[in-house]
Amino acid sequence: MRTAPTDSDPTALRAEHDALAERLAARRSVDHVRAGAYVGFAAFIGVLLSVKLAWDRWGPLRPGVVKKLPHGIPLFFILAVVVTAILALLTARALRRAAALRREEDALFARLRALRAALGLDG
Repeated sequence: MRTAPTDSDPTALRAEHDALAERLAARRSVDHVRAGAYVGFAAFIGVLLSVKLAWDRWGPLRPGVVKKLPHGIPLFFILAVVVTAILALLTARALRRAAALRREEDALFARLRALRAALGLDG
């Protein structure tokens, strides 16, 4: 990051202010939170699907119903669990990236507010 200009140079302060204002015009962290929410919702659906597949295979039945256990491995259940785990990891990655961007944006916004106060732009 560049060094901050001195308070006696209003032109440099104004240039830094304008650059920061342009950079902070769109907060990228919000985009990552939104992507994390979308993928997180898909992961939630995957968890529900996995539970349903497990219940259908191993869950208890009503009294008097005889259950035939299917032969072989529970392929769809395993596939649903793997896909859900991948989606959960992608959700965590997107939210962790959003948090890092938010901290960076908060620091830049604090600098922008200090520049606005130094330039006398806030009333």
